Amino acid sequence: MLAWLLACCAGNGWAVAATVTTVADANSAVISLQLDATAFAPERIKVAVYLPQDYDSSAASGRHYPVLYANDGQDMAAVGLQATLAQLYRQHAIQPVIVVAIDMLADRASGYGLSDRSTSRSLVGGSPIGPIGTRAQEYSAWVATQLVPYIDAHYRTRRSVRDRAMLGWSLGALNAFNLGWQYPDVFGRVGAFSPSFWLATDRSNATAIEHTRLVQGMVDRGGKRAGLKMWFAVGTAEENSDRDGNGIIDAVNDVQDVIEGYRGADGFHEGGLKQLGYSVNLDYARHPSRRTDIALFLLQGGRHNQAAWKQMLPPFLLWAYGKH
Repeated sequence: MLAWLLACCAGNGWAVAATVTTVADANSAVISLQLDATAFAPERIKVAVYLPQDYDSSAASGRHYPVLYANDGQDMAAVGLQATLAQLYRQHAIQPVIVVAIDMLADRASGYGLSDRSTSRSLVGGSPIGPIGTRAQEYSAWVATQLVPYIDAHYRTRRSVRDRAMLGWSLGALNAFNLGWQYPDVFGRVGAFSPSFWLATDRSNATAIEHTRLVQGMVDRGGKRAGLKMWFAVGTAEENSDRDGNGIIDAVNDVQDVIEGYRGADGFHEGGLKQLGYSVNLDYARHPSRRTDIALFLLQGGRHNQAAWKQMLPPFLLWAYGKH
């Protein structure tokens, strides 16, 4: 059954075109929105809101739900979001959650990057495809200060920090980390699948990359964000590159360094999350404890693609919303 709704919402400059789709076999609804964001005009940002199975039932009329925000919303079918949620709900394994999936911008590499909230600027890094994150400040601020209040105003959400999470993969995971790090007063949980922690300001050689990785520097110079918890996942076959020749691919090494800190053969070192006082679980796959602040899940044989992220999704949801 399809119900087509068109509405304009006054205040905050939001103009919203909403399509509500009720999926009968899952007894749930997906609401499609197009939201204005001044910084990206005339482009409008597409958002899909996945409501829990019981959201519209009379029994749940007074119930409020945690919210999972996710980058790369256009990938939700490919990573099996609805099927995974349905299975976990049938198993009574997780609590119901509202998922807000944000489609990528037309220029994905501009928004999915890092920012400095204190100075209101983007932290731009280089890559083989050009600059990454030139609009990251605008995008991150929009998500944290406009999208979140909009969702809270229109849906029955839990509004505490610990009940909001941010998810992403690849560059989207880089930005998910950024949102948690820069806005710990908004997001209390982060899920980062295959995060692009290789982003650096100087890519002239391997040593320069190691010394100028942006996320590593952010953590080294930052303080602990009280209450923030993060779940990282990386595939062991995402690439072949090994900059420092230590036998560990860069995709894994970059995340390990952010967690445990980095010390190079030349004596250069930068601290990680562990040095800031976060408790760490480096083997979540074999020891899936939810007690630590930081968890690392290594997907054996996982590549840098949607098939791997589909496999990472269930353990992340169990970590974030598990009942046990």
